[in-house]
Amino acid sequence: MLIIRNHSTNPYFNLAAEEVLLKDFQEDVFMLWRNKPSVIIGKNQNAIREINTLFVEDHDIPVVRRLSGGGAVFHDLGNINFTFIRKDNGKSFNNFRTFTQPILDVLNDMGVKASFSGRNDLIISGRKFSGNAQFKYKNRVLHHGTLLYNAKIHDLSKALRPKSAHIQGKSIRSVRSRVTNICDHLDPPLAIEDFISRVEAHILKATDHRFHTFSDQEVEGIYRLASCKYETWEWNFASSPSFTYSYETQGDYGQLQLTFSVDQGTMEDVRILGNFQGQGNIQDLERMLTGLPHRRSAVVEALKPVEISRYVKGMDLESFASLIY
Repeated sequence: MLIIRNHSTNPYFNLAAEEVLLKDFQEDVFMLWRNKPSVIIGKNQNAIREINTLFVEDHDIPVVRRLSGGGAVFHDLGNINFTFIRKDNGKSFNNFRTFTQPILDVLNDMGVKASFSGRNDLIISGRKFSGNAQFKYKNRVLHHGTLLYNAKIHDLSKALRPKSAHIQGKSIRSVRSRVTNICDHLDPPLAIEDFISRVEAHILKATDHRFHTFSDQEVEGIYRLASCKYETWEWNFASSPSFTYSYETQGDYGQLQLTFSVDQGTMEDVRILGNFQGQGNIQDLERMLTGLPHRRSAVVEALKPVEISRYVKGMDLESFASLIY
């Protein structure tokens, strides 16, 4: 088994590294890694439906779609991620217990009563500290999971609290769970780096292994994949399943309801209804929005020459754009 020493905290690089290890390597792999603050969504999820868009934009938090299914998770440097990649023996895919047992063993050895729960979670005292997901490519299985160690749980709840828009589609919604940090259950406390060393040492003891550090050529390939895929709006947002969006609001301008459909990231069938007043023909504003990417920056750029208050008296461009995304 290859033990990957990956010190990157770039979420785009780290998810691209998983794909390269899965598709371009042949040996079994184990990797521990951490991301700077970021939201990682499941392959089949609607990003807009899962996140607080204003919070993540204001805090410059990347939103990145992974290969595997499952729900959205918030990562920061207090969260540890572990990845196993193995040849599928016909029993590996959907066998979450096999891959999570080493984590449970480490915690139980440290006196923490952790256990497997449901289909893919690890819990302590009824609270979740690890969610897990898998992806299969040819005859290889990628299993990865989170380990909340000393994560900023308050930020987690803010980033994963979407606005109260009504969104309909075939995407998979995340199931929110009560969560806990591992460090809160350790006595005496342990630095996160020391806990990472404990987990790695357990894997080393249980496997025939060799360490691997990405070569310059491998790093270049990973960054290339990150740039053309994991950093793109097309992968992270436009590849969301088709959906319809409806949002109602009320302000000094009166009542306003905005509805549209989104297919491959593009807004269609835009309707703006309500008891607001304005001099301009609201159908003209609807036509301006139709065909635009469902992206706040795209809407702002397209409507810069437009005086929004001419169509909705009392509303400015930034306020209007915030309704759309």
